Amino acid sequence: MATWSNLNLQNSASPLMEQIIFFHDHTLVILIMITILVSYLMINLFFNNYINRFLLEGQLIELIWTIIPAITLIFIALPSLRLLYLLDEMNNPLITLKSIGHQWYWSYEFSDFNNIEFDSYMINYEKDNLNNFRLLDVDNRIILPMNNQIRILITATDVIHSWTIPSLGIKIDANPGRLNQGSLFINRPGIFFGQCSEICGANHSFMPIVIESISIKNFINWINNYS
Repeated sequence: MATWSNLNLQNSASPLMEQIIFFHDHTLVILIMITILVSYLMINLFFNNYINRFLLEGQLIELIWTIIPAITLIFIALPSLRLLYLLDEMNNPLITLKSIGHQWYWSYEFSDFNNIEFDSYMINYEKDNLNNFRLLDVDNRIILPMNNQIRILITATDVIHSWTIPSLGIKIDANPGRLNQGSLFINRPGIFFGQCSEICGANHSFMPIVIESISIKNFINWINNYS
């Protein structure tokens, strides 16, 4: 979960988010190197008093400053293409979770298990209870097993919402009358927070998302107890 002093991306809880963070760092290093090089050349130009009167054209230097950016773009494009392939949808998911956005709460369905359905509302923050996270905790969390392929179907009943979990690297729009599909793979246990990322009305900031990742054995016990 992000905190007030956290300037970086959240710690990853899925292979996809891990690769996104690696790609972010890789691109940032390249951008810093370009910025330093261009800044150095500009400073040198400002303090350079020499003028070449006979310089009419410089085909060699133009060739160099055309080839170098092309090579730089290749170093950025190849990891980006790899990341796009990782975003592809899976073939054999273990569980399908359906998420439905409302004004202003989420409802969920586990249609694989005798149509388990529940609504998820934000818990009001109380100063006396320090265990709750302000504007982030809900009364019914999404329980999902870790280390398993999970398909998520997302839609809405009224206006456009956006189902977002930053630490899992997933952000999918919930459009009324349309079913969007995404995939999850959580590689560690924990509680992961998210929020609606589409301005959907007066209480847009009061419909958080909470996923609790547990082992497959505990998940089966939860399903049996819920049924």
